[in-house]
Amino acid sequence: MMQARSFKIAALVATLAVPMTGPAYAQILSAAPASTQAMVPRLIPTAELARPPQFSRPVLSPDGKRMIARFSIDGKQRVGVHSFDGKPLLLLAVPPKSDLRWYRWAGNNRILISLARTDRLGSNTDRYYDSEVVSTRLIAFDLTTRAGIELGPKTQGLEGDDLLYVDPSGDWALLSFQRTIYDYPSVSRIELATNKVTTLVPPQNQIWEWYADSAGVVRAGTAFDEGGWTMHYRSSASEKFRRLGRTRYDDENAALDVVRIARGSDEGFVLSNKTTGRYALYKFNYATKEIGALLYESPTNDLDAYDTTEDGLGLRSAWYADDRDRVVWFDPELKKHQADIDTAIKGKANWIVSTARDKSALLVWTGSSHDPGSYYMYRPNEGRMNRIAKVNEGLRPAELAETTYVKYAARDGLQIPAYLTLPVGRDPKKLPLVIMPHGGPYGVRDKSDFDAEVQFLANRGYAVLQPNYRGSAGYGKPFYEKGEGQWGRAMQDDLDDGMDWLAKQGTVDPKRVCIVGASYGGYAALWGATRNPERYRCAASFAGISDVQRQLKYQLDFTFNRRYRKDWRTKVMGDAKFDLKTVSPLFLVDKLSVPVLLAHGGDDQIVPLGQSKLFAEALAKAGKPHEYHVYTGEGHGFTSAANTQDWLDRLDAFLKKHNPA
Repeated sequence: MMQARSFKIAALVATLAVPMTGPAYAQILSAAPASTQAMVPRLIPTAELARPPQFSRPVLSPDGKRMIARFSIDGKQRVGVHSFDGKPLLLLAVPPKSDLRWYRWAGNNRILISLARTDRLGSNTDRYYDSEVVSTRLIAFDLTTRAGIELGPKTQGLEGDDLLYVDPSGDWALLSFQRTIYDYPSVSRIELATNKVTTLVPPQNQIWEWYADSAGVVRAGTAFDEGGWTMHYRSSASEKFRRLGRTRYDDENAALDVVRIARGSDEGFVLSNKTTGRYALYKFNYATKEIGALLYESPTNDLDAYDTTEDGLGLRSAWYADDRDRVVWFDPELKKHQADIDTAIKGKANWIVSTARDKSALLVWTGSSHDPGSYYMYRPNEGRMNRIAKVNEGLRPAELAETTYVKYAARDGLQIPAYLTLPVGRDPKKLPLVIMPHGGPYGVRDKSDFDAEVQFLANRGYAVLQPNYRGSAGYGKPFYEKGEGQWGRAMQDDLDDGMDWLAKQGTVDPKRVCIVGASYGGYAALWGATRNPERYRCAASFAGISDVQRQLKYQLDFTFNRRYRKDWRTKVMGDAKFDLKTVSPLFLVDKLSVPVLLAHGGDDQIVPLGQSKLFAEALAKAGKPHEYHVYTGEGHGFTSAANTQDWLDRLDAFLKKHNPA
């Protein structure tokens, strides 16, 4: 049984308040436009590219008077609470060896914070993998008393942050958790001030996911087994749950995602890929499990998510991404505000990222692939939008490279969407290339967002290709399923085919290509250089996977993407008899003939440090050229600007040595 672990979070008042005020947007509009002449820009110092944003992922309080956001202070991740009345910034320290997952408001004076850490289940001789698991816990922090408490019982299962509902006043919440790792999850009401736990729904056989309606009544649960899933449903808290029928995972007419149930009704909304294979928004009757009228769909891509009104009876918005992120507003007031903002700020992506409950305050981000952007506070009743902060004060869009959306044909004819960034001011012919596959791999995709690492590479003279290889999210079920069982196989072919496409066009020199990535992208970099050393001059991996089987043991039984609830092992392996060692770089070190750069966060809870450590040991034993560095205190990414800069400097020197631009 897993030992009880305490997640303690401390509060401190920042001695230096982050500057959170700026000129009105009307004043910014009068500034002289930057030159658009295509000149070779200066070599941007890595310190400027590595500078962390003043804050990220901001969320307004329901009354619009404060916001919470993720801050990076002196290389440490913090939850920051900013008051718009000029009070000092309040920073909450994240415990050592813990990862900040998410946060949200519970009323106007309390925030909920999800933390994760690596724990152990018993003991095992393999200290890197077999006994390691990721556990999550939920912290309630009271902004009045400045005290935080860990929610739920002291000893529970792995997932302790499965939040189903939060009372609008912020007094209580519904949390689903396992009492032990051997139990199915129950649902409890948690009093957020005292952590008083009242069980509302006891564990039920095979039910792993619970859903509450917009009034906080647990209305549905989903059971999973080896062959399929079953929904259990009730119309009110006074009824018993009834089984609505079992559905196979491969039933193309039954894949549902993002369940929302309205209070006092059997009607609600759901995302389904029933008709076209792309997730679209439908009405849904939970009592009969019948999909109703189509409400919105993208003609080309999956819908990613949607939002409802507070009572759950109406729609507020929906999101999807084609060549870039898109929002569809059903709320007429917010639709008008979006149109007003887009009219005022042309040529940028403009996002209403958070709103006050009464929509009197809107937090807006505006930027592009070559502009890290700025955050603004828009108060429609006042007709003013003031800049809160720039994401990166040192970077100038005129010096940065625009990212374009492209498509190319894979060897089997499948169209692969991708993003291509070409260096500014250079002739786009015979350029050196860096292929940069995204992580995941399933349920994730690259977008046209600003990416400091992409900009660094383009600034150094490289073309950068970011393929959304088969299995990437957002392109419909057929595209997704073409990636199942293709880890290290057809998914890897898609990367090579992107290189060939650019070479055939004359854009890149096929003899000057390196592959760089993180997480699964790091795996793809290591595997590409191992599988096809004739194609690549070098490979760089941050937090990459070298032993696929060991990683499977570390992760949960089911993929993180709930849309296609197939066993994670089956998704990766395809054929159950397939030997994952044949696509694991760790076991094929002898084939590697190009230099490798390895780096990993010492506290990584997504891909354990051992994945890089064991590979570095194997490379050293085989006498293969490599560099290896561990970033102590970092997780599955960087929180420290100094460490980000160090990684870019190492990558810069590595590429100059092995694939100079």
